[in-house]
Amino acid sequence: MSSSTKLGPLVQGFFTDFLCNQKRSSPQTIASCRDSFRILLPFVKARTGIEPAVLCVSDLDTPVVLAFLDHLEQERGNSVRSRNIRLAAIRSLFRFIALRDPDSAGVATRIMAIPRKREDKKLVGYLTREEVEALLAAPDRTQWAGRRDHALLLTMYNSGARVSELASLQRNQVRMVPALSCCSTEKDARNEPFRSGRTPRGCFGRGSRNRELLQVKSRFQMRVARP
Repeated sequence: MSSSTKLGPLVQGFFTDFLCNQKRSSPQTIASCRDSFRILLPFVKARTGIEPAVLCVSDLDTPVVLAFLDHLEQERGNSVRSRNIRLAAIRSLFRFIALRDPDSAGVATRIMAIPRKREDKKLVGYLTREEVEALLAAPDRTQWAGRRDHALLLTMYNSGARVSELASLQRNQVRMVPALSCCSTEKDARNEPFRSGRTPRGCFGRGSRNRELLQVKSRFQMRVARP
C-alpha cells in the first residue's frame, strides 16, 4: 500500500472494525465521527474537485485539514469546541491509517501534529439560590437513587465539601446527633483539615437530608455512629 491508497476502504474499516469492534465506542461517539466526515468529504470535493469515492490518503494532507478547520469556524460559524471535536475524529482516523498503511505514516504524523485550539471556558463563580433549588429538584426523590443524590447534593452545598472529600467519607465519619455532622482526614491545598461540625443554620433541607442519609445508611446496613 502507499499514500495513493484509496481513502474509502480505510474509512470503512475505521468505522466497522476499529470503532465498533476494537474500541466498542458508544453510538454517540460513532455518530459524532460520522458527522465529522459528512462535513469533511463534501468540503474536500468542493476544494479539490475529487469525488469522495476516489479520494486518496494523500489528498487529505495538512493544508486541506487546516483549511477545513478554518471553514468550520469562519463559514459555518462553529465554536472552537466543535472545531476540536471534528479535529479529534480526523486525528483518530489517521492514527488508524498509520497502523493499517505504514506508507501513509508521514501524512498521518502531520495530521496528528495539528494541535487543538484553546477554547475560553465560561467560569461559574457561584450559583444563585434559585439555581441551587433547580439543581436539588432534578433527582427523582420517589426512587432510592434519587433520594441518595438529593442528600449528597444537599450535603455538598451546605458543607462546602469537595466531591473527592464526600466520596472518601467513611460510614464512621457521619453522625446525626441531632443534626448531620461530617469529618474527614483529607486536607486541602492549605494543609488545613476538612471542614467539620454540624450543618449551619439557614441551610437547605436539613431534616429531609438527614432522613435520606439515614435511608442510605440503612440500605448499606450502616450503623449510625453515636457520640
